[in-house]
Amino acid sequence: MKIFLVGFMGSGKSSLGRKLARQLGLEFFDSDKLVEQKTGLKVADYFQLYGEESFREIERDILQKSWYPDNCVIATGGGAPCYFDNMEWMNQNGKVIYLSLSAKTLADRLENSKTERPLIKDLKGQELIDFISGKLSEREIYYNKAAFIISGIDLTAEKLAGYLSHVNENQER
Repeated sequence: MKIFLVGFMGSGKSSLGRKLARQLGLEFFDSDKLVEQKTGLKVADYFQLYGEESFREIERDILQKSWYPDNCVIATGGGAPCYFDNMEWMNQNGKVIYLSLSAKTLADRLENSKTERPLIKDLKGQELIDFISGKLSEREIYYNKAAFIISGIDLTAEKLAGYLSHVNENQER
């Protein structure tokens, strides 16, 4: 099964996805890293040079046209589910898991890593929380279309693997 992890930046899609793939013995793909391989640029640099619209088109092409093994874990970019038909495509092609966290928790996580993130690089404190709250309210319409919505608080790869195992057992019955 293909497992797509969606959620806001800082929700743990890449770090948790890598660990989950290792736990399950699957290959791991990070859509941002795939964009960087294709373009030869860091996501932040591509964003700055060509803008968000161009980035979203490349992101969609990589998500929907790349070959993935039947069983793998794919961490998507935070905005990927919100553009084109990406969320519908992921739901049709695998299990989509939304890693849900509050704006405050996300801001706390992002405070130290925001230099790599073009949308928030100049924000901090309450300004960052407000920005995330606004973006979350726009994006959750898409995120909530995921087959599974899981709180990212204290979530580990082991817990997520156990949850997926339990879901699979119930679906086979």
